[in-house]
Amino acid sequence: MLVITAPDEAPVCAPSLFLAGGISACADWQKQIIALLAHTDLTLINPRREAFDLQDKSVAEAQIRWEYRRLREASAVLFWFPPETLCPITLFELGGALERNAPVFVGCDPGYARRADVITQTALARPGIRVTETLADLAAQVVRAF
Repeated sequence: MLVITAPDEAPVCAPSLFLAGGISACADWQKQIIALLAHTDLTLINPRREAFDLQDKSVAEAQIRWEYRRLREASAVLFWFPPETLCPITLFELGGALERNAPVFVGCDPGYARRADVITQTALARPGIRVTETLADLAAQVVRAF
């Protein structure tokens, strides 16, 4: 397994998985999913920076551009919605990903405030996707798919 972390510009090797979800104001769920997928041959694309100054507009814009490009370079996208925040950008990214042809994996913590919305919208766009409640179940879906 290879992990590419923002703002790293390393080339993405297939198969690859973008880790979409909260990167601020929430627990570092990316560390957990990386550990759960450590035995795979996936390239994981992690947008959570070691240090991220949200007040610096140039850093924020660079982050948005990095994520936009990397989301589209990935073979597949994993979404996790944690309970601490609504993740408005992640919701926006989920809508876009559901419209593309790449595999999408979706999980929502049971405490996520818009869980019912994510489940309904995902089912409408891609009826075959089962939204999970745990990172372990989400990782298991990825392993089965790859």
